[in-house]
Amino acid sequence: MNHEAAESPAPEAGAMEPRAIEPRPDDARVRRRQPEELDDIQQAGRHPEYRVDLERVRFSPYFSRLSAVTQVISQAGASPLIHNRLTHSLKVTAVARTIAVAVDRTLVGTAASLSGELAPGGCDAVVVQAAASAHDLGHPPFGHLGENVLNRIARETLGLDDGFEGNAQTYRIVAALDVCDAAAAGLNLTAAVRAGLAKYPWTPALEGLGFDPSPGGARDLAPSDLPPGLKRVGDTVVARKYSAYFLEQDDLDQARASAPALPPWAQTLECSVMDIADDIAYSIHDVDDFYRAGILSQVAVAREFRGFIDNASALRRLDTPELELGRTRDRAGESLEALRRKIHRDDPWIADDDAFEAAVRVVTEELVEGLLSTVFDGSIAAERRLSSFTSRWIAHFGRSVVAAPTGTPRTGLISLDRQAWHEVKVMKFVHKQFILNRPDVAMYQRGLSRVLVDLVSAFTEWLDDVHDRKRVPRRLIEMVELATAGYARLATTRPHLLDDTSADALRRLGRGRGVIDYVASLSDGQAIAVAEALNGRTDRLWDIGQSL
Repeated sequence: MNHEAAESPAPEAGAMEPRAIEPRPDDARVRRRQPEELDDIQQAGRHPEYRVDLERVRFSPYFSRLSAVTQVISQAGASPLIHNRLTHSLKVTAVARTIAVAVDRTLVGTAASLSGELAPGGCDAVVVQAAASAHDLGHPPFGHLGENVLNRIARETLGLDDGFEGNAQTYRIVAALDVCDAAAAGLNLTAAVRAGLAKYPWTPALEGLGFDPSPGGARDLAPSDLPPGLKRVGDTVVARKYSAYFLEQDDLDQARASAPALPPWAQTLECSVMDIADDIAYSIHDVDDFYRAGILSQVAVAREFRGFIDNASALRRLDTPELELGRTRDRAGESLEALRRKIHRDDPWIADDDAFEAAVRVVTEELVEGLLSTVFDGSIAAERRLSSFTSRWIAHFGRSVVAAPTGTPRTGLISLDRQAWHEVKVMKFVHKQFILNRPDVAMYQRGLSRVLVDLVSAFTEWLDDVHDRKRVPRRLIEMVELATAGYARLATTRPHLLDDTSADALRRLGRGRGVIDYVASLSDGQAIAVAEALNGRTDRLWDIGQSL
């Protein structure tokens, strides 16, 4: 299949000349929270400030930890060749750099949406690399499952109104939890890199976004009026995803001030590149993992895709509630039809039935009737087939980046073209529909969720135990102290974000956030081993004791 033949044409642009903008040493984009001088070795190179950031991220223990954090399925339950958060981050970084170089050479300064003040300094590939390397630092044990469980505990049990969110935890790590020798707290990254991490540049308070979050304030908003990560619930706008907790809002505001012309809800150019690269890697590498693990059924996937292709007209006549109210979809093709309707509802700026049908057909040809038609048996031939499939699709998506249209909050400054955008949606559908909804995966995840619930409960009780709290792990105590000091500052600078600013309330918030920070910093294996130790059952006591 020639993917390029199916691509939508890029927007009309002027002469494709590289930009010649060099950030000045005092440019707001290179400013750090705490000023610091670079030594002579670090000064070498075009953008020494950004290279320092990249090195600080990659030398961070939080970065190393990602090798033991689940991407989607556990290596222990499948294969050591399955992606983890570290290998995912490295591949996102590689894809992002390739896109960044192409964007800076061909799009910046030629497309209206990227010209002028919206992309100051062009698209710096090193900023993109640093942001891509760091983008998953905040993921807790057990991937997105852990994120959802910790968010529920934080809000419902610990009283943290800003909950837990992987992107916000990433920002908290680089701004406060991690360490370097140049600052009292955090990695002291440049404004450009910190802003490049903010895929959802707001906190749950939604201050300054122009979307009224109060009851009744969202009455006239459609899903397409809100950027990804925000959702209308009744007549209220709520943040499903966000890039900072209340504690880091001032830091995020300072970083975002380096691109003052951006709308308050918009990503920076480097962030848009990182976000697209993450989507590309996620959509392809998850299929890679599931095929390699032998849990992606060719029969089940073929039934759904062929059902949609053969019965498209009949499926479109189905009553909408039948597809969208969580009912079991027994007819082949109904789940893809539900996806098509969701795209029209959420993203009318790019939704196109012809592009969607073409995406279904090309994924059917390349994945269902191509890759999945042969069982992965670990042979060199099987590895070659998988490598060919993966590299072909990544290259295709990388060539499909265009300047995004103006006037919609649903996309960043760049986007995939119409055809490739729909293909990514369909590829991600395969992962969600045929893996995450499996009963065996759900059963395993329910067990893992209990691990996190037990950890938070046990550590909270230990901190409250007047007879034994002196033996609490020192790192947990430090995280509680750091969070408590943060809430004390917040009570002075933004008291409206707190229901109660009394000393006792601030201590409770600090304890809750500190426990969440500590549990989220564990690897998968550490979380399971520590939970067993706290229940008096372990054969790894001395091993885990070294990492507490």
